Amino acid sequence: MAVSVVLILAPGAWAESGCSAEGGDWFRFPLLATNVPSGMGAAQRDAGAAGTLRLRYGEGARILVLDSLSSARLLAPGFHSAADPDVSFDAKRVLFAGKRTAADRWKIYEAAIESGTIRQITKGLGDCRSPSYQGSMYTITENEPWRQMTFVHTEDGTLNEYGDAPATAIYSCKLDGTFVQRLTYNLSSDYDPIVMPDGRLLFAAWQRANWDYGLAGRITLMGVNTDGIDPAAFCGQVGRRIKHMPCVTRGGLVVFVEADKVPWDGAGMLSCVSLRRPLHSYRPLTGASEGLFHSPWGMPDGSILVSRRPADGSGVHAVYRMDLTTRRLEKVFEDPRCHTIQARLLAPRDEPDGRSSVLTPEEPLGKFYCLDVYRTDFNDRAWMPRGTVKRVRILEGVPRRAEGEKGRVEAGAAPVPDVPQLAPRRILGELPVAGDGSFNVEVPANVPVQLQLVDDKGMALRSCGWIWTRNHEPQGCIGCHEDGELTPTNWLVDALTSNSLPASPPPERRESLGFRRDVLPLVAKKCAGCHGKEGSLPRLDPGGAATGGEEAGDGPRQVYETLLARDAQGDPHALRWKYVDPGRSRTSPLVWHILGTNTSRPWDGPASSRPAKPIPAGKSEPLSAAEKAALIRWIDLGAAWEAAAAGDRATSSH
Repeated sequence: MAVSVVLILAPGAWAESGCSAEGGDWFRFPLLATNVPSGMGAAQRDAGAAGTLRLRYGEGARILVLDSLSSARLLAPGFHSAADPDVSFDAKRVLFAGKRTAADRWKIYEAAIESGTIRQITKGLGDCRSPSYQGSMYTITENEPWRQMTFVHTEDGTLNEYGDAPATAIYSCKLDGTFVQRLTYNLSSDYDPIVMPDGRLLFAAWQRANWDYGLAGRITLMGVNTDGIDPAAFCGQVGRRIKHMPCVTRGGLVVFVEADKVPWDGAGMLSCVSLRRPLHSYRPLTGASEGLFHSPWGMPDGSILVSRRPADGSGVHAVYRMDLTTRRLEKVFEDPRCHTIQARLLAPRDEPDGRSSVLTPEEPLGKFYCLDVYRTDFNDRAWMPRGTVKRVRILEGVPRRAEGEKGRVEAGAAPVPDVPQLAPRRILGELPVAGDGSFNVEVPANVPVQLQLVDDKGMALRSCGWIWTRNHEPQGCIGCHEDGELTPTNWLVDALTSNSLPASPPPERRESLGFRRDVLPLVAKKCAGCHGKEGSLPRLDPGGAATGGEEAGDGPRQVYETLLARDAQGDPHALRWKYVDPGRSRTSPLVWHILGTNTSRPWDGPASSRPAKPIPAGKSEPLSAAEKAALIRWIDLGAAWEAAAAGDRATSSH
C-alpha cells in the first residue's frame, strides 16, 4: 500500500556519516518510524502526575517503512493504530503494538518484513504496549532454549500510587504468546523496557515509596533479569528527576531522555551513562535550549537516531541522526503533518547474551538477604555505628484500587482528607539483624516490599523503594544503599549460617495502622484535652468525635489535616512537614514532642538541627510505651488515613 509522505533528507547526511567498514553501509537499509497525528498534544500540553508521566499517545498512529528516499509504505495496513516498533536481531520481523479498530485494546503483533504477514501474540490481556525482543532463555528443566519478548501491560483496576492513571508493569511471554509472566512489581508504573548486551532488561521505573522527591516522585532507570529476578538501580539519582526512553549504543553508552517536568509526549533533554560504570559516569548531552528530544535509538556506527522538536514545544518531531562525539545533528526526515518518533533502522544487529532462570513457579516464597546493613553510601561511617540497627522491618505494599474495585480501606471509611497519601502498607514482620549486620528473611514472592532498618526505639533509620523477590529466588544485597558498583569481600555472614527467618504471615495477620482506627483515639484521649483548648486541634470527645458544634465527621479529618500540614519550599512538588513526616517518624516533630528530643539523624539534613518541643511535665497524661510505639509505626508505615484492609490482595500475576 503506497503512502503519501513528505520526506526531507539532508543531502549526503548518511553517506558522510564516517561509518566504519563494519557498519559503513547502514544507510542502505530501510527505516521504520511511527507517525503520530500532530494534534495529539494540542489540547493537553502537560503530562500526567504533575508533569511526571507522559500521556498514553498512539491513537491513530501508524508505522512507516521508508524503503528509499521517495518510497514509504505502512507496516500494518488496515490497522486503526500502530506504534512502538522493535526490530528482530536478524531484521526479518518487527514487533509492534496495534489496534485493528478504534474500540480494540492495544495488543502485541509481529510482522514479517518479506511476506508482510502479521500475527497476533498477546491474547486475553488488557492494553499491551512497548514490545521488545529478548535474548534466549534457558532453564534446567527444558531441553532447548526459547525466545521471549518483553512488553508493558496495564493492570486493570489498579491505579498508580499517584492515583491519576492505571498502573503499568513489565511482562514477558514466548513469541507464540504462551508462558506469560509478570516481571516487575513496582506499585506505581514501569515502562520503556529494552534489552542490554548482557541480556538483562533496562526500564524506566516510577519511584514513589516515600516523599524524597515530592508529591510526584521520580522516574529512574532500573535493570532486571529477563525473568524478573534481581531488580537494581541502574544509574543512581544524579541528573534530573525523570529519566526514561533509554537506548544502548554501539559505543557502550546508554542514552536516555530526562527532564524535571515533561510535556504530553515525555520529550526532554538527552543524557547518557556508560554501560561499564553506569552509577558513576552520568553526563548531559544536550541543553535546555537545544530542543525537546524523544525516543533515541542506537545505530551501527555508534551514533543515534532521535526525534526532536523545538525547545519551546512548538512544531512537530522530525528524525535526526546525532553524532555523540561531536553532538552534531543532521535531519534525516520530517513529515510536517505528524510527529515522527520511534525511528529504527531495519538492519541486523548483535543478539544479546542468553539468560538462565532458577524460578520455581509453584514455590510461593522468596528470600531477601543482606551481607551488612552498615555498608552504606553515607559520607561519614560514624553516622550509623555498629549496634545502631536492631531489626529489619518488612513492609508489604498494597496497590491502590480504581473506583468500583475492591476497596483498599476498611468498610465504612469516611472520605479521605485532602492530604497526599503514600500507598498503604502492611507489616510482614520485624526480624533481628545479626551482630555483624546481616539478615536473611523469607517473604511472599511477587509482592512489592519495602525494607526498613529499625533502631531501639522502633523508628525506621533507612527505607528502600519498592523491591520484590520471585518464586524460589534468593535476592541479596551488599548493604543498605551501598555503592552498587563495588564487590564485597568474600566471607560467610552470620545470617547465612542458619535458615531464613520467616516473614510471610497470612494476609489477615499482616498488621496495618490507620489514623481513624489506631491514632485518633490516642489523640482524643491524650492530646485533644490541651491542644483543643489552645485551638490547635478541634475539640474531641474520648472516642474521637468532634464536640462544640462541629459535624461528627469533620473533627477527625481536621485533626488529621492539622498533623499532616505541609509547607511548599519553592518547588510546588517539594514537601516540608510541620508535625508528621509520612514514612519517616525520626524526622517528625510530633515524635520529638512525645519523646522529648529530636530523633533525626545526621543524614537527615536540616531536620537534625531543628529544635524539639517536649511536652511540659504534668501538662497531660503521658503516652505509654506501647502507645508511643504504635504512633511511631503508624508514621513509618506512611501515616495513612485508613489502615489497609486485611483481605486486600497485594498484587496480581499471570
